[in-house]
Amino acid sequence: MTSVTLTARDLARRSQAAAGAKDRDTWLGLFADDAVVEDPVGPSPLCPDGRGHHGAEAIAGFYDTVIGQVDRMRFAIEHSYLCGDEVADVGSIHITLPGGHSVQVSGVFTYRSDGSGKITALRAYWEFDSVS
Repeated sequence: MTSVTLTARDLARRSQAAAGAKDRDTWLGLFADDAVVEDPVGPSPLCPDGRGHHGAEAIAGFYDTVIGQVDRMRFAIEHSYLCGDEVADVGSIHITLPGGHSVQVSGVFTYRSDGSGKITALRAYWEFDSVS
């Protein structure tokens, strides 16, 4: 039987689907134990020191305080560039916040695979002050 290796793009789509479905366990299960999430890259109200969320516990905390707090999340990827073990997705995330307020986050979202089916890095390039 032949095993299929997931590409970084495959992992990105699974991550986006799990986040959109608010499936915490599936989303967290996509990450390697030593992975990092930088969303957005650099200092922001979501990560004041700008170093990102490193390791399973910190990534779970990011999920609980960010993704877990929205009512709805939908990804609209306009372009996707797969290069080796990484993919860069260009597009937007449409988010409905509690109370019905909607925002759109446009940016570049990169995912790095460890080559054996886990995400080692999720980096989101978007400007916090440009959220519409």
